[in-house]
Amino acid sequence: MVLKIKVSESKIVFQNVLICAVIFYTVYYLSQVICFIALRLGSFDELGPFDFKTLPSWLDKKYLANLISLESTCIVSGLLFALVVEEWIWDYACTVTVFHIFITSIVMMEFPQTAHWWISLGIGLTAMVSGGQILAYILFKDNFIYPDLDDF
Repeated sequence: MVLKIKVSESKIVFQNVLICAVIFYTVYYLSQVICFIALRLGSFDELGPFDFKTLPSWLDKKYLANLISLESTCIVSGLLFALVVEEWIWDYACTVTVFHIFITSIVMMEFPQTAHWWISLGIGLTAMVSGGQILAYILFKDNFIYPDLDDF
């Protein structure tokens, strides 16, 4: 007798979103620590992943640490998402990004309205989706589900 446990698809999706969010913030804080050490900042900013109020300046080390950590997090997270979910990386990347915007608004007590933050987040999201989808295609191209467009 074999015990079969059927897990609903919505639970699997929720589990994958939770795993992707944990990956995103783990990578984000690791990259923040690396930037803190590399740029020799005076104090570690634990709210760095949520800081959109730092004025953009290539001479400001705190701004550079936030920008480098955001972009590197997005690139690495997209690649790791591909290993977790195997396809539909764009969907998980967008969901985690919306979740990040929501958490950022809660932590900073206001909705981000600075253009430089939105631009860097958009570039990061594009890198996350592109890198993850390309890696997923390379690794799992035999398992990809292609839509049947004959029905349209």
